[in-house]
Amino acid sequence: MSGPFIDDARIAEARKLADEIVNPIFDLIQHNTTVSNERTVLRFFGLSGAGTRGVPLANLMVDKLKAAGVLNRGAAYWYGRALQLGAKSPLEAVERLTALPADKMGVLSPEMEANLRDEVRSEARAAMAELKSRIAQRNALREQFPMSPAPHKYVIVATGNIYDDVDQARAAAQAGADVIAVIRSTAQSLLDYVPHGATTEGYGGTYATQENFRVMREALDDESRKLKRYIQLTNYSSGLCMSEIAFCAAYERLDMLLNDAMYGILFRDINMRRTFIDQYFSRRICALAGIIINTGEDNYITTADAYDAAHTVIASQFINECFAKRAGLKDWQLGIGHSYEIDPYRDDTLLLELSQAMLVRRCFPDAPLKYMPPTKHKETDIFFSHAYDVMADLVAIWTRQGIQLLGMMTEAMHTPLLADRYVALKSASYIHRAARGIDEEFTVREDGKIANRAREVFANAEQLLRECHAEGMVAAIGKGRFGDVKREETGGKGLDGVLPKAPDYFNPFLEMLEAS
Repeated sequence: MSGPFIDDARIAEARKLADEIVNPIFDLIQHNTTVSNERTVLRFFGLSGAGTRGVPLANLMVDKLKAAGVLNRGAAYWYGRALQLGAKSPLEAVERLTALPADKMGVLSPEMEANLRDEVRSEARAAMAELKSRIAQRNALREQFPMSPAPHKYVIVATGNIYDDVDQARAAAQAGADVIAVIRSTAQSLLDYVPHGATTEGYGGTYATQENFRVMREALDDESRKLKRYIQLTNYSSGLCMSEIAFCAAYERLDMLLNDAMYGILFRDINMRRTFIDQYFSRRICALAGIIINTGEDNYITTADAYDAAHTVIASQFINECFAKRAGLKDWQLGIGHSYEIDPYRDDTLLLELSQAMLVRRCFPDAPLKYMPPTKHKETDIFFSHAYDVMADLVAIWTRQGIQLLGMMTEAMHTPLLADRYVALKSASYIHRAARGIDEEFTVREDGKIANRAREVFANAEQLLRECHAEGMVAAIGKGRFGDVKREETGGKGLDGVLPKAPDYFNPFLEMLEAS
């Protein structure tokens, strides 16, 4: 299908460069924590409720500890101190710690410190066991009702109302969808908290909350039983609450999360340090939960020209893979993102798109891959748009993509109607059925346009990786090497939520996740 195109040794060298590029960033990750990671720890312990005016209890406790200047020891440590003060529940822990300033609690003896950590680790093991039992429930349903063969047809719902989303998701599943993605409300990634409860008033999408996850998962489980095939659920964990949303998704048995090491930096102006630290803990949770992550390299070629910037996609994919593998994710969990986005009025676009998709498959042979449809060059001519989408369907089956977001003929005109999804699903099902196995029937010429373009793109990706290796990842982002977007290390949103870890920092969940 893909042909050799690129020597194994050059691909191995690209991986080695990526690994060395992220080394300095992992030094940052190991020595710092964030307010969102500490809130995640509290959510593990069961602190999922909200206080007055809907403020999440995890935020109340972490903000209190941060204001007292003691959060750097870890929220788990102070949760343990609250237990020693007689708290019988996570809610009582918040009440006791907010009533008594953490810096006024006094110093414990070494024996009491050891006992505290033992008690908290015991609670953490119980919490982890509960999480694993919920993940096992999802896996049992997957085994009972096998999924359709790849590419899994992925569609979005985005009404703003979770209950309307459920109706649309059921209709999409009945029309043949394999994956339902609930789009988040506009700019939720910039909120430094996770909204609480079921929501009905999102803008451009529906708020990602633990309760909304539960509502949709239960509906899709019901639909899976009716259809006798498992329907996967997807949401987003980019932004200022990456690890919190990853925990909520794991607990409510989601299958995929859009989770990228750089997307928030580039496209939401989230601080660089904050994003790198948060993505690590979030991906550790995804690794445990068997969640497939979807990376965001497809976005690079919507802000930059898809033909000229094709190599930035490949370079970033190697870096994203390295971040993911260091967080414990396996190849089958890497929905590495790319897309069908070259200007359709350029000559040979089908050959160019095949070349790019084949190159991604060549570099990441064991990953499912997440293939995005054309969006940047869509027109109000819905018949042309539909033909454009069908070409992406053909490339998806030809290059063995694992996950394919289906294009909508009304892209950028309105949120897809049920009929738009129906047409997209019907056409994609036809193309996948008609062309399955085409990759085994045709051999790509080693001296042809497809192969030569793949070699050109890979060579440029190697050059970009070498630049990142020589100058550092931070400098490369500062120069706008990815997506033509420039960001500074100390710029963006959320830097004030980054804290150096104290020498006795305590996070029993990270201990367990890393040990596993």
